[in-house]
Amino acid sequence: MSELEKNLYKRVAVSPTQSTPSSGRVYRGFSSVENAKEGFSLYDFELIKQDLINHFHIRQGEKISDPNFGTIIWDLLYEPFTIDVQEAIIDDVTKIVNYDPRLSVEEIVVDTYEQGITVDCTVTFITYNISEQLRFKFDQANGLL
Repeated sequence: MSELEKNLYKRVAVSPTQSTPSSGRVYRGFSSVENAKEGFSLYDFELIKQDLINHFHIRQGEKISDPNFGTIIWDLLYEPFTIDVQEAIIDDVTKIVNYDPRLSVEEIVVDTYEQGITVDCTVTFITYNISEQLRFKFDQANGLL
């Protein structure tokens, strides 16, 4: 290898890129769920929310490459709703929301209703410093509502 080839990396200059795309959107993604709006593309808040919903749709142990990924709530739907079960769900939801580096959890309230469990959580979208309350209903008959 010549001396020129060895020092090639010193001569390469990389110009900085924009941190935000010119369209003003930070996050871009694809979803085939409810695609009636603007095709299959999702941006920013909608993409982050859909990623969180997708995480809650996966039962813990279903993902082959990562058996700890997913939620335990599906396994607790038919259990008696005790303080221990409630605390386990709060810990699980905290872990799932904090798994996404774009989100942080502020508050979680877990309760039951006739056919399942409701999880109300206040999350902050870190990039935008905006908080929003999300409600997830885990229904015994219909899945995640």
